[in-house]
Amino acid sequence: MDNKILLKEQIKVVIDLIEKDYANKINDGVLQLIYKRYKDALAIIENHEDNSGIKIAGGVRAYLDSYNDYQNSLVEEMHKAEKIVKQLNRGDNK
Repeated sequence: MDNKILLKEQIKVVIDLIEKDYANKINDGVLQLIYKRYKDALAIIENHEDNSGIKIAGGVRAYLDSYNDYQNSLVEEMHKAEKIVKQLNRGDNK
């Protein structure tokens, strides 16, 4: 499957998790930044813009630096998204 399609689906998973589990925290701090970057990334993909505008790398590190919650499912899902972005940036489209 095309990595851009995979990334779009993974970004939606992360956004849904943040909106469901952190609704009261997405208006400030590191979660706001992560949420905004994922929403922006989704818009870039949906508008068929250049992948270089996708800035979600580092979200896992930022989350862990702030919350130190290694067992959180959000961390796992963000990690999956970051791996797909890395593959896209290397030119591995499939």
